[in-house]
Amino acid sequence: MKSLFDNSRYTVIPGRPYPFGPIVEDEGVRFTIFSRHARRVWLALFDSVEARKPYWEYELDARRHRTGDAWSIFVSGVQEGAYFLYRMEGPWRPEEGHRYQSDVYLLDPYAKAFVGDIHEGTMKCVAVRDRMDWHDDRSPGIPMKDLVIYEAHVKGFTQHPSSGVSARGTYRGFIEQIPHLKALGINAVELLPIQEFGETLLGRCSLETGRELVNYWGYSNIGFFAPTCRYAVKANCLEHLDEFRELVRALHDAGMEIILDVVFNHTSEGDERGPTLSFKGIDNVVYYLLDDGKYLNYSGCGNTVNCNHPLVKDFILDCLRYWVAVMHIDGFRFDLASILGRDQRGRIREDAPLIARIAEDPVLRGTKLIAEAWDAGGAYQVGHFGGVRWAEWNGKYRDDMRRFWRGDAGHKGIFATRLLGSADLYQHNNRSPEHSINFITCHDGFTLHDLVSYNNKHNTANGEDNRDGTNENYSWNCGVEGETEDPAILDLRRRMRKSLVATLFLSLGVPMMLGGDEMGRTQKGNNNAYCQDNELSWFDWSRLSSQGEIFEFYRSMIAFRVENPALRRSHFYLGVSPVPHADTPDLVWHDAHGGLADWSQEEGVLACRIFPCENKGMGLYLCFNATLDPVEFVLPPGSWRLRIDSSTPRGLDYFERIVAPAVDRPAYTVAGKSVVVLESPVMVVRK
Repeated sequence: MKSLFDNSRYTVIPGRPYPFGPIVEDEGVRFTIFSRHARRVWLALFDSVEARKPYWEYELDARRHRTGDAWSIFVSGVQEGAYFLYRMEGPWRPEEGHRYQSDVYLLDPYAKAFVGDIHEGTMKCVAVRDRMDWHDDRSPGIPMKDLVIYEAHVKGFTQHPSSGVSARGTYRGFIEQIPHLKALGINAVELLPIQEFGETLLGRCSLETGRELVNYWGYSNIGFFAPTCRYAVKANCLEHLDEFRELVRALHDAGMEIILDVVFNHTSEGDERGPTLSFKGIDNVVYYLLDDGKYLNYSGCGNTVNCNHPLVKDFILDCLRYWVAVMHIDGFRFDLASILGRDQRGRIREDAPLIARIAEDPVLRGTKLIAEAWDAGGAYQVGHFGGVRWAEWNGKYRDDMRRFWRGDAGHKGIFATRLLGSADLYQHNNRSPEHSINFITCHDGFTLHDLVSYNNKHNTANGEDNRDGTNENYSWNCGVEGETEDPAILDLRRRMRKSLVATLFLSLGVPMMLGGDEMGRTQKGNNNAYCQDNELSWFDWSRLSSQGEIFEFYRSMIAFRVENPALRRSHFYLGVSPVPHADTPDLVWHDAHGGLADWSQEEGVLACRIFPCENKGMGLYLCFNATLDPVEFVLPPGSWRLRIDSSTPRGLDYFERIVAPAVDRPAYTVAGKSVVVLESPVMVVRK
């Protein structure tokens, strides 16, 4: 086919087959892309974001521009900021997995920036240089055991008018609210996906509002190297890269690390009914898991990335290295990470090469690695995912803590195990409490406010007849479904929320809180608000005034955790002395009468005495009462002072050490659904 373009406009010479993606140099741009099964490849340049047709297109010569499976050319005269796409011709044999369409323009998987709207067909790749001008920016390098993680959505954090920021819903808007995180005591922010995602409009409308729903959370990537242009103040070319880098630098300057939620398990191209945007049209049989041409769906989203194919494994590693080396990211949370361990036939491998390679990669060695250790195909690997370099979202911690405080019988023993770092999951694998990312709530499920306000999900606004979202939330509405003005129920919910918060920050492991819980954010019982880009999901900052008590309690519990190294230790309690030649054990469980805990009793009442590590710090006595009635706890001998009582109102629920009131009775009454923490200097009794 004769070209309709003036190919003499630029000088074209063979490129270099590695690295992939656009490489901007002073004289021009080198474009390199992988495709094993394409027969013909075209590079197309566009003069605007809105342009539907290129102003210049060039067919690569397989004899001159192909090395192995790498197609590469150098185009002199093209400058940084150029908009480009590819076309490819190859076999159309879906039963064999090949889906080439020569009239479809394709996004470059290695592009570092995208602009335009994918639904309108205007999305383009942008050729940009790697930004290396960080100067003195450094990661805070916070030890894993000391992290306090705040999970948040970039747009939702400041999109609500009440946020008061000048650039709502953007990277820069997020920067303006960093002082809020600092005041809370946060030292790590985990962002929901910010890599460029393809699918936004979902093709169905809310049954309540009639408006078309969108993929708000962003778990639908198409550009894995690129921060999304959707959260930028301006994104005509490469401005959104600089805006995102400003956010990274601002968090580091505030002493906070930044962790990205990354989605390498599927893409926004879906199954055979989905669009061809990039990978499908470049080499479908390499990038996706297929069975007789049909997409295997372990993600629940239509397709599954072929993670352990050698070429795809390299793609993922290149991507992670880029975010660390070029964009200064401190860690990653891997969505549906069990898919990373599936082989090319979809089977789980215990020795999955990609998981091991990520752990051992020299560029990533100082990076936090956190797995969501399950997938939609039935794999559940909490407690044994990936070895000592990998921490995990501890879904069992979430469920067991919720059930204990809900009042489920027989959960006292497992509550104690979770509180002390889930040794049943991690100790036998040569791991430690810091491998457990503890959480009560996260983006996926009820908010903390809703957890104690709803027995059932209320997802009709999602347009799926309330079928979506999990049915088992281990929640309790405290007597009335939804909002109420009943003061007794409101008081019970207040105690429940504060006891759940106290439990989170008293537990060994790494605490993660859901952003917005500190201001009582509600989704009105929706436990799957992935499609709600509206006030249901946005943070309503005006609630800080009415919900100041829960904010202060979060702040106080974080401060208490920082103050007490016994809550942040990186090894498990053993019930023996931490000091040689001493009789004092490191921890003892008690019943309410002061005797040793009776684990055969199903009632949710127990206490825990923690002795200071190596005779440093203060001894703690933790009292938990998950029943509805007050319980009197007999105290061990000692000079006890009250630090925390989750049943009491603001100002009386937490005391700084210097003003903590003495407890002058041999017993302390703990209200129903409450936590009490007492403190005392401890002298180690030596043999």
